Amino acid sequence: MHANRRSKRMLLKLIIIALLLFIVFNLFRAGFIMLRNNPEQKQMSRFLGRRVMHSVLVLVLILLAMALGWITPNPRPY
Repeated sequence: MHANRRSKRMLLKLIIIALLLFIVFNLFRAGFIMLRNNPEQKQMSRFLGRRVMHSVLVLVLILLAMALGWITPNPRPY
């Protein structure tokens, strides 16, 4: 059972890291589109919208994992 919990934590961390990398990727794509200002390319707001959507997904995923007890936050220092 302990190995199962450890594998859940590792999978959760990998998913969060992948989503964060995708967020950064979309941010840079929107930046390049903004700098080029080519009307034939995809709109910058599409990539920024994806970034915001995935940011919300990461936040919900972390809160859900904390509520289910899969991860525990660091204790507050006194």
